[in-house]
Amino acid sequence: MKLTKIKSVVAMVLGMSVLGMAVLAAGSAFAAAPLLHTTKSITIEASAYKVWHTAKDFNGLATWHPALASDAILEGTNNTVGAVRLLTLKGGGTIKEKLLAYDEGAYSFKYSILEGVLPVSDYTSTFVVKSLGKGKSAVTWSGRFKRKNVADNPGDTENDKAALDAIDGVYQSGLDNLKKIVEAK
Repeated sequence: MKLTKIKSVVAMVLGMSVLGMAVLAAGSAFAAAPLLHTTKSITIEASAYKVWHTAKDFNGLATWHPALASDAILEGTNNTVGAVRLLTLKGGGTIKEKLLAYDEGAYSFKYSILEGVLPVSDYTSTFVVKSLGKGKSAVTWSGRFKRKNVADNPGDTENDKAALDAIDGVYQSGLDNLKKIVEAK
């Protein structure tokens, strides 16, 4: 009986060790692709109302973002939670996004990327326009995401820096052009 109990205890300890190593291995795989954050803001010499009405349409990003050739609603209704849009880039490629929240009164919306050419995954973003007083506003575009390639050692074009640089570039070029368009009106 004692030998049987010892074998059971040894089997249980070995089983727990194997399970522990599997959990550690899974944890290190998740650690290889941390959650990244970025925020870009710009001040625009125009009322928040004017800025919001230039940028608010979920199917209107191509009217002010210089990287886009077109955008179209594929599912749902514009500016209604659940709407899905397809962005077509000027240089080729597409991005499919879903509207997660839309608040006309707070001048904000939130969306996620469902699929696309950007080197990111698990992406959500928020776009907010705030008044800074008469004739001045701030636009903040922020996002949370992981790099698309979750391998331990992704290449230079697929690592965390590449993912951050891509999204920073999208946000900054969009905000710069939005400022230019709104201030020219």
